[in-house]
Amino acid sequence: MIIVDDGSDEPIEDLFSMYEKDKITFLRHSQNRGKGAAIISGTAKAKELGFSSVLSMDGDGQHLASEAHKLIEICEGDEIIIGARNFDLEHVPNGSKFGRWFSNMWACWDTGFEISDSLSGYRIYPISILELPIKTSRYDWEMEVIVRHADAGGVIKEVVIECYYPTPEERVSHFKKFDDTMSIVWVHVPILAYKWSKAILNSFMFFKKS
Repeated sequence: MIIVDDGSDEPIEDLFSMYEKDKITFLRHSQNRGKGAAIISGTAKAKELGFSSVLSMDGDGQHLASEAHKLIEICEGDEIIIGARNFDLEHVPNGSKFGRWFSNMWACWDTGFEISDSLSGYRIYPISILELPIKTSRYDWEMEVIVRHADAGGVIKEVVIECYYPTPEERVSHFKKFDDTMSIVWVHVPILAYKWSKAILNSFMFFKKS
């Protein structure tokens, strides 16, 4: 297990016993660098340790470790596997459901894969993501990595997982609904512009040859 402490006030490592520490590799960013940067650090460490893939899990308590086997069982190699959360639960606000639908629309459009939970933080990543030309480092990184992976010819799969969705009083999240949603959407703008330009150019060349 690799735990990435992305600039917390109190080092996460201090919360574990000596017995627990023996089973965990801790990485710490002295300052908050963003979710994407944390996953990249963890993946780079996994590569260093000789692994070919990593399973990432958010630290907000929403994901259940018992569901990990569902992702692992369908992983066949250089693929991104997304754990699509079952949102048929109490306490899930309509805003979250709309945000997921809106994000999924862009993700499906830009990757060519059917994706029903593009915002899920429960995923398997191949270490090949370290080679992708990703420019983001925060919540928008999770969208860019699947787009870049698909653009490089990679496969994206999903499997439905159960999750725990806390009440508003229990919920802990640094996700800024408007700002972070817009940054996720903005990931697609330059990529789509490039794809459309390329498609138009290819159509023109085909017409010219005909």
